[in-house]
Amino acid sequence: MKFSISDLRDRPEFAETVADRIWNAWWREDNTELDFIEGLVNENFASTGLPMALVAHDGDSFLGTAHLIDSDLESRPQYSPWVAALWVEEAARKSGVGAALVRAGAEAAFQQGFETVYLCAKPRLTAYYEGMGWRKIEDDVEGTNVFSMQRSA
Repeated sequence: MKFSISDLRDRPEFAETVADRIWNAWWREDNTELDFIEGLVNENFASTGLPMALVAHDGDSFLGTAHLIDSDLESRPQYSPWVAALWVEEAARKSGVGAALVRAGAEAAFQQGFETVYLCAKPRLTAYYEGMGWRKIEDDVEGTNVFSMQRSA
């Protein structure tokens, strides 16, 4: 599949779609208002560091998103930054879009001077992330496993 990854600040036309996808995936069932998530997504436009949203797209077709944020688990404030809110459109799954977004998020953290970046994921996804070079550092933290990646020498 052909696609590009862009900083959301360079492709603001995807902001509404990004907010919709992550709201539906993680916050809608918790009765969080879509407006709140739209506000979080819009914080990216005022940022020069964190938060940072990335979008995968084929021209004007949205394929997915990932975010680089300060923290993704309240119980682990010592870990920062995080690649979070990875979402890939169903038709684009299993085509490398998700892995490319995760790698791009980690690389964005390294380019900002961070030596280590973190993510959390359901235990069933452990092999997926370890296969990309992430190292599991904690099991079953708020129902997820925590992974880290360090800058390669």
